[in-house]
Amino acid sequence: MEKRFIDIETKILQQEVLLEELHQVMYQQQKKIDQLEAILSSLVKRIREGNVTGEEIGPAGEKPPHY
Repeated sequence: MEKRFIDIETKILQQEVLLEELHQVMYQQQKKIDQLEAILSSLVKRIREGNVTGEEIGPAGEKPPHY
């Protein structure tokens, strides 16, 4: 009977450790999601304001020169 209690306590401890590890992974993922959302918002704002660096985006209705 004592061995059964020890086995149950061991399993509970292992589950608590696993739960804490999963919590840390979820926390890191949420931090990354928050960073990516901030970057996306910044890019959307820059595009809407027309402040895109790099190649300029041409008018939508204009045909490319190779046509």
